[in-house]
Amino acid sequence: MLPERTGFIIWVSDLKAARALERFGSVHYMSRKLHYVVLYMNADRAEEAVRQMTRLPYVRKVERSYRNEIKTEYSKDSEDKTRFYSL
Repeated sequence: MLPERTGFIIWVSDLKAARALERFGSVHYMSRKLHYVVLYMNADRAEEAVRQMTRLPYVRKVERSYRNEIKTEYSKDSEDKTRFYSL
């Protein structure tokens, strides 16, 4: 079974040094313009890794991603109104 994964958005001041964040997890995206890194790691070791990341000199702020908590299953509670707008 796959381990539970959690995502973090890490705001950095130096993107070249931010490549070293790969030792904490999988780097999904690095924004050159806005200077942030999207990183995914196992949830069981996330707390310790965040503590270590905040100590790094090039890390400005670490935010947890709420993507896992967003509802992705939708229900159709209202009736379909497309038949009223058809020709």
